[in-house]
Amino acid sequence: MPHTILAFGPHPDDIELGLGGTIAALVQQGHRVVLVDMTSGEPTPFGDENIRPREAALAAGILGVTRVALGLKNREVVATLDARHRVAALLRQYRPEIIFLPYPQDAHPDHLACTRIIEDARFDAKLTQVAIPGMPFHCRRLIYYFCTHLRALPAAALAFDISAHMPQKLAALECYQSQFYTGRIGPDAGAVIRQVTTANAYFGGLIGREYAEPLAVQELLGVDSVAGWLI
Repeated sequence: MPHTILAFGPHPDDIELGLGGTIAALVQQGHRVVLVDMTSGEPTPFGDENIRPREAALAAGILGVTRVALGLKNREVVATLDARHRVAALLRQYRPEIIFLPYPQDAHPDHLACTRIIEDARFDAKLTQVAIPGMPFHCRRLIYYFCTHLRALPAAALAFDISAHMPQKLAALECYQSQFYTGRIGPDAGAVIRQVTTANAYFGGLIGREYAEPLAVQELLGVDSVAGWLI
């Protein structure tokens, strides 16, 4: 059965870095996936407000997804009531069964704030008698992915096999020339993409696959067959 899935990224490219292969696989399986960029990602050393949306749109096209922008201010994301109600309105609009969001341990303040906003918005979206557009809705599942700012071994509970979709993930990442290549010399050019490739190979090896993306949950997962435990 196809499901609706929302993936939230603090900045354009965060979702592709941590979750691009999983997104590509889910789209191929027939699920509806929408990417939500919480900020434009600007300012950055080599991007701007015209370049970044073009790069994000190209990456979305490669992954086969819809992309929307929430419009929070980069580098100044704060878990305010207004921000979480804006996210809650999106949840009521798309009514996803699954939300992907950054893991709640990270070195980037925007990432931490975005995770808190999304968690709180999930709660607020189900409330009645509240000034949020749309009908009340509660998403069943939060699944956390790991962003590249985390300099620690991810505390993963799951690993999603992306071996067949790694080329698609890398093609999506290559769209972000302003972030990974422009102005970078020698080994710095493409270093983040190589880092992610190495990490995905590591987690793939742990489950006997070529590449995998680590994921985490904080709520109890339910299964009803052995097939849910083994690949």
